[in-house]
Amino acid sequence: MAGVLEGVRILDFGRYIAGPWCAGLLADLGAEVIRIDKVGGGEDRFVVPLTDEGDGAMYQQMNRNKRGMTLNNRAPEGQEILRRMVKDADVVVANLPEKALVALGLDYDSLTAIKPDIILTTTTAFGTKGPYAAKVGFDPVAQGMSGLMHLTGYEEPMRSAASWVDFNTATLSALGTLAAIMSHRATGKGQRVQTSLLSTALTTASPALIEQAMHNVNRVGTGNRGQVSAPADVFKTKDGWIYVIVLGDSMYRKWVGLMGEDSWLTDPRFKTDEMRADHAELFSERTQKWAETLTNEEALAALEEARVPGAPIYTPQQALECEHIEASGYLTSVEFPGTDRPVPLADTPIQLSGTPGGVKKRAPQLGEHTDEILSELGYSADEINAIRDAKAV
Repeated sequence: MAGVLEGVRILDFGRYIAGPWCAGLLADLGAEVIRIDKVGGGEDRFVVPLTDEGDGAMYQQMNRNKRGMTLNNRAPEGQEILRRMVKDADVVVANLPEKALVALGLDYDSLTAIKPDIILTTTTAFGTKGPYAAKVGFDPVAQGMSGLMHLTGYEEPMRSAASWVDFNTATLSALGTLAAIMSHRATGKGQRVQTSLLSTALTTASPALIEQAMHNVNRVGTGNRGQVSAPADVFKTKDGWIYVIVLGDSMYRKWVGLMGEDSWLTDPRFKTDEMRADHAELFSERTQKWAETLTNEEALAALEEARVPGAPIYTPQQALECEHIEASGYLTSVEFPGTDRPVPLADTPIQLSGTPGGVKKRAPQLGEHTDEILSELGYSADEINAIRDAKAV
């Protein structure tokens, strides 16, 4: 079955996560995406290497379902290749600073001079306005400036191990690109789609920022313990760790029943989620006393019977072995040259009943489809050899 974006051609000049994952999501939905690497490969290709050539784990996830080529678009021959590619494209994706876009000929003015109705999707660290516009940055920088790193950890701020700013920004970029494609189909006009790591982080942090602006609460980090209800924390069992969260009066009554202490229902200190959060330490202590008498399996079974949300805290290996994750098909294994076992990729996180996406092919090796793409652009074999001699690809 054809993907919903079949017929849409995307040039992906992205690096690391924010740009490539945006293009990757669109590739999952059927778009033809060409990943364009620097000659020799971009730095993001080699993060957590899996093969002798250095192909990395992050690259595998971000760039499945794409074809790949190398290009030096600073060389005259490379500039002509870029011009031909843009003329045939619908969307260009690049998470680069504004000056870098101009230097590479990927800024909106340069692209629209080649194809007036092109869609350009860009991501920067801080946006294109304000005193930080020219600064560079990665995911943890935005985490820190959003206020959320301050609320994680205890006395010392703590970054998240997950690159949630990058992934969320990529998803928003894909959403904006889809909107621009719909607009183009209705009007025939392209446009520029812009996202930034900081705007994504601030959006995620907005409830905490609103609370601070309105009530001046000056919250501090509480580690794994929640701040708006209780209990909400990590608990050690006889043989592992679990997370338990209780939110709302109905769930609270179920938790009290599980603990077997009805007096918690009538204690005036615990009338609301907010009041319970003010005494979160008491709730964590009580739940810990309960959890430490049980195994993980026993504790989770009791929570499920009481309909109180809880989950095991897995190591990465345990996540790979989880029967639910396997049965749900959330991970798809693909072969990649040079690896001694299949690579487990997270499959498309969006499920469409009529036009489903999915992992159809592995990420490309460095420059794997360069000759193929140049041939499609009209270059002869002799011309391709000359281009290679000029080190334009």
